[in-house]
Amino acid sequence: MTARTFAMADWTITPDREPGTEPVTHAMQCKTCEAKSDDSGDWEAPQSWALTHSGRNPTHTKYREIITRSYQTKMLT
Repeated sequence: MTARTFAMADWTITPDREPGTEPVTHAMQCKTCEAKSDDSGDWEAPQSWALTHSGRNPTHTKYREIITRSYQTKMLT
């Protein structure tokens, strides 16, 4: 086993906005049957999917929003 020493440091976490970072995506998932919309870069497509899904399945009325966003950590100096 190798011994390691780590310095105490303060860290911060922020959304990663650097060029080339994956875009923020949104999706909706039915809480009744776990069906899920495709990921989308805007809100309209997942919202339309949920409304269509409820129309086809009238007892499926509860959803969870899934947001995927990249973050990065940095050591404060």
